[in-house]
Amino acid sequence: MAGLFGAANTAAANASNAQGDISKDVPISNPPDDSITDIKFSPQYDHLAVASWDKKVRIYEIGSTGQSEGKALFEHEGPVLSCDFSKDGKRVVGAGADKAARVLDLGNPGAGAQQVAAHEQPIKAARFISVPNSNDQMLVTGSWDKKVKYWDLRTAAAVATVDCQERVYSLDVRDKLLVIGTADRYINIINLQDPAKFYKTIQSPLKWQTRVVSCFTDAGGFAVGSIEGRCAIQYVEEKDAAQNFSFRCHRESPSGTSNISNVYSVNAISFHPVHGTFSTAGADGTFHFWDKDAKHRLKGYPNVGGSLNATDFNHNGTIFAYAISYDWSKGYAANNPQYPCKIMLHSVAPDECKPRAPVKKR
Repeated sequence: MAGLFGAANTAAANASNAQGDISKDVPISNPPDDSITDIKFSPQYDHLAVASWDKKVRIYEIGSTGQSEGKALFEHEGPVLSCDFSKDGKRVVGAGADKAARVLDLGNPGAGAQQVAAHEQPIKAARFISVPNSNDQMLVTGSWDKKVKYWDLRTAAAVATVDCQERVYSLDVRDKLLVIGTADRYINIINLQDPAKFYKTIQSPLKWQTRVVSCFTDAGGFAVGSIEGRCAIQYVEEKDAAQNFSFRCHRESPSGTSNISNVYSVNAISFHPVHGTFSTAGADGTFHFWDKDAKHRLKGYPNVGGSLNATDFNHNGTIFAYAISYDWSKGYAANNPQYPCKIMLHSVAPDECKPRAPVKKR
């Protein structure tokens, strides 16, 4: 079966081979000039939004053979830390260190991006949400000012504010589920039917700082990634708590050693929109596909040559995009002009992300 970028590679298509192939992955043309912080595909089209430390949000159009073309661009007054598409794919939001969120209407890009949200500190995450029992879209933002705010794009003031225990490091939305990861390992869960209060608050099951939270495709739970090279699978409801677990990933033992591990941050987790399997990507420069229900790694991929900061699947799960750039984990002194800064497109072979077939019990 032909892949998105031409004939599917036999090794990549063979799910029994645990080592994936990235030799046919295609780079995005004209990538950002500085570290990439977030990437998001449109829910409707093969358009990719990219947020970067160079103060810009870029929108690319991806062609059927993997070619990419810049479609639009807008600027902030500081590094951009987050981006997202509206559910209809017609608007893009960017948010970041200038303490503002801005929205660009792709139907009228000449009008420029309009500021739609503000916080007292940098905004770490912004996501479009659907208003329950309505086709309307709103915006939710989470900031280092320890607040989560909801915005009606037609009015200047936030329509609701939720105070968190600590700075917001990550948030994600799926259907009516909003999950917020903060400093000090708090994880707040909100049912968007009642958006102004926490449905539940837990401490992360992982012992170290939360790096990313990502909702299941079916909104029944979420995954948590931390700086300690671990990932946790967590269900929302207590009746499903027996299925919660965590596992080690993004670690390596130096050659010639067996009792030493280099531990890397899990920077990104993305769920496949069709199969419900998921990816992890880390500061070690590798990404992996996993089946949470079978507790099984489907595939691991070779080192890409730099830290992986952000990932996403396109709307039908046929493309996996991953961003390679410096993650600032070692401060400004470790950055250099030779460090790669690029976005790669991986054509997902038919069986690469399929869940493992259940084993029949005798």
